[in-house]
Amino acid sequence: MRALIVLLPLLLLPVSALAEEQSALRSLITADDSRGWDAVGRLDMGGRAFCTGALIAPDLVLTAAHCLFDEDRGEQIAAADVEFLAGWRNGRATAYRGVRRVALHPDYDVGAGAGSTRIAHDIALLELDAPIRNTSVVPFEIGDRPRKGDQVGVVSYGRDRANRPALQEVCHVLARPFGSLVMSCSVDFGSSGAPVFATGEDGPRIVSVVSAMATVGGRPVSLGTGLGDDLQALRETLEQTDGVFTRAVPPVRRLDVEDARNQSGAKFVRP
Repeated sequence: MRALIVLLPLLLLPVSALAEEQSALRSLITADDSRGWDAVGRLDMGGRAFCTGALIAPDLVLTAAHCLFDEDRGEQIAAADVEFLAGWRNGRATAYRGVRRVALHPDYDVGAGAGSTRIAHDIALLELDAPIRNTSVVPFEIGDRPRKGDQVGVVSYGRDRANRPALQEVCHVLARPFGSLVMSCSVDFGSSGAPVFATGEDGPRIVSVVSAMATVGGRPVSLGTGLGDDLQALRETLEQTDGVFTRAVPPVRRLDVEDARNQSGAKFVRP
């Protein structure tokens, strides 16, 4: 989505906390590279932008709530204008699906100021117009919220990798303010909604969703959502209602890059 740069005053970390060991991004170019990751896909938003999403059931995609809003037009993007491209790479997807219904976290407020509580609620579930039943596209399970210092990983699309995802196998949780996560994972524009994984004996499980990127002391970090019981509530919303919520988007003050540099504190950018 289009970038916003605003202050994130709640994110106050010592620079030394960012010196965690992490692996480089690895492009998933071939079928062998992508094996096990095809349930991550690109979400095309009305032909105007893209985000990242991941299957958690054959017909459910988990992503960031802010991906569903066009803030320039001040409106929510219609479900019919969203397409999920599972395993998208090199101009082809393993499966193509439209979106039938959308459920947003009830406490997510797209017009609220940037802060950890907003990021914690930045999740949405998309119900596809048909389940994806493909042996190479296996939905991911949900894991427990990681602790500070835990190792995580992320698979995401981005500005310089719109046609293939990239895997970062090792990054770390640096802090857990108010239900959100601050991580050392590398993200970029288009990575919004990307699944954050913790890998155990049962394989990778989604423990968060990328909501934003920020800088602390000139070093980049990524910000992730909480999950917890919220996912079950969103599932119930889709089952019990039409699951479509249209909200007017209030004006959002935008700071240009130079303004942001002249401010103190951490800087927040929607990826």
